[in-house]
This record gives sequence, structure tokens and C-alpha cells, in this order.
Amino acid sequence: MLGESHALVIDFPMLKDEIIALNNSDGGFKIQAEVYHKLDFEIRELELKGSPVNDDYMHQLKQKRSQLKDNLYQILQQHKK
Repeated sequence: MLGESHALVIDFPMLKDEIIALNNSDGGFKIQAEVYHKLDFEIRELELKGSPVNDDYMHQLKQKRSQLKDNLYQILQQHKK
């Protein structure tokens, strides 16, 4: 859905406690999460404005967001163990 937030706590509600804990204890996770959320916000803003950029650029942004989300999810899964 256009303009939908993909915040980590929304997409992974079952990992909310781990997200909060890692944001407070792991500087690397926190930095990646901040980059992810800024990128997600940028994508949402562009979508709400009718995507005033070319399709290749939008695809690159979404691919980068997906890669960051995958990395963050792996860290969360390791922390959960």
C-alpha cells in the first residue's frame, strides 16, 4: 500500500522487546535501524507525492530498504536466541 509505514516495530511486532533492547545496547544495530527508518520515510514521502522520481531510483531505494530490513531481522533473530 502506498505511503504505508514499514517501521520495524510494525513489521515485526513479535520482536518489539528485542528491537528496543538492541536500540539501547547495540550501537551498530541502532545506526542501521536509523538508516532504515530514514529510508522508509523517504520512500513513503515519495510515494505520497506521486513518486516524482524515475522508477529505477525508486526501485533502488526499495531494494536498499529490503536489504537493511533483512540484515536487521538477522540481528534480531540472533539476539532472540
